Amino acid sequence: MGDPTTVPTPCAVPVCPPNRWPHLCASPLPPASHPPPPQRADPPPPEMLMPTFPPPRQVLPVLEGRRRQHGMKVLVVERDPMYSRASTVLSAGGIRQQFSLRENIQMSRFSASFLRDINEHLGVPNEPPIDIQFQPSGYLFLASPQNAAALEATVQFQRDEGAQVTLLSPTQLKAKFPWINTEDVAVASYGLEDEGWFDPWTLLNAFRRKAISLGVQSCSGEVRAFVTSANHMMPPAPSSARIKYVHVYMPDSLEYQPVACAIVVNAAGAWAGKLLEVDGLPRGLCWPPLPIQPRKRYVFTWHCPNGPGLSCPFLIDTSGAYFRRDGFAGNYLGGMSPTEEEEPDPSDLSVDHDYFQEQVWPRLARRVPAFESLRVRGSWAGYYDYNTFDRNGVLGPHPRLENMFLAAGFSGHGLQHAPAAGRAVAELVIKGRYETLDLRRLGWDRLVNGEPLEEHGVV
Repeated sequence: MGDPTTVPTPCAVPVCPPNRWPHLCASPLPPASHPPPPQRADPPPPEMLMPTFPPPRQVLPVLEGRRRQHGMKVLVVERDPMYSRASTVLSAGGIRQQFSLRENIQMSRFSASFLRDINEHLGVPNEPPIDIQFQPSGYLFLASPQNAAALEATVQFQRDEGAQVTLLSPTQLKAKFPWINTEDVAVASYGLEDEGWFDPWTLLNAFRRKAISLGVQSCSGEVRAFVTSANHMMPPAPSSARIKYVHVYMPDSLEYQPVACAIVVNAAGAWAGKLLEVDGLPRGLCWPPLPIQPRKRYVFTWHCPNGPGLSCPFLIDTSGAYFRRDGFAGNYLGGMSPTEEEEPDPSDLSVDHDYFQEQVWPRLARRVPAFESLRVRGSWAGYYDYNTFDRNGVLGPHPRLENMFLAAGFSGHGLQHAPAAGRAVAELVIKGRYETLDLRRLGWDRLVNGEPLEEHGVV
């Protein structure tokens, strides 16, 4: 993640499977000792640019073989090497199966399996085992009478897709969670397996550490321009083009380094759309525009010694407010997405504390009476890479930029879907097709055809 006033940087990466993309980002070094990005790969071997998704263990042998055969290199360009503004580390760290779209359910199931066996995928020899501190407390969605039928139908669909989800009546809900006020709750859905939360920083660092162990290169900088095969063509304008070079600007400098690349993966999160507006990309080839914007979201933490305690799940209220337990000492965190009319200015990550007092707290206290006496401990803000078209991720090749792939726009559920999305992009890059999960519907065609693929489970 980076400052919204500047354009995010993609990364150069030779075909590395996606479950390791996230760890591809470079380890921070003092500015004076940061090596510049390579000008190009030695002789003409291909190089690939991309920002933060990981590659799956199952695809690594293919990648490693190709790298040995063709001299491929992977370069990650990261403009925030300390990850101080990264959406990953500023998220609530949840994972759930309760989505309304088949692809999202399947990606969650894949990611849950990946995280369960994380040391098989991301373990590094002679390094300590990875513990993402997973808390399997489930997600609990509450529905009002007006939304009860829709939730029941969604749960049936989730079960058909293999998710372990159960419905609770108000009586059952009160019996299981006595601290909940069930007034105005008609039905609830509760995840029984592969749902809860984990430590985002540990996962990010595990991906990063694994990437470094595999020889992934990285640099601190920002991509602000492209050179394509269409840049010096005479009219008429071509219907497609290939990216030949990216211009990587050094931190706090006007100097840039051109990097030759064979493949570019745009995983720039909230600024993936802005990245397609930089210099060098013919406007006609960037249609339709990528509808991904940064949306600022607040997370608040509080202490309540008489709160729900260890039985607390990740609760999504009928009002849209959410919370979960944060550790074991009576601490909690939560928030609520604002309405479209109340979207805060995303130009910085300042926190509006009145939003908690006026909007979030009253809803929390109504649902959990013990929260009437909570004491706020802290807060922070992070970014959703928000897809304004249909709030779903956009995955796959660009329709007109022949060697660009995209993985962005997950609108708040990108962290939990990162292993699956990374795997998908790796398969496209290596095999030219999806093999593990069929995610074709998440591609660009729906943007070109104006056919939204709505996800109703965005929190």
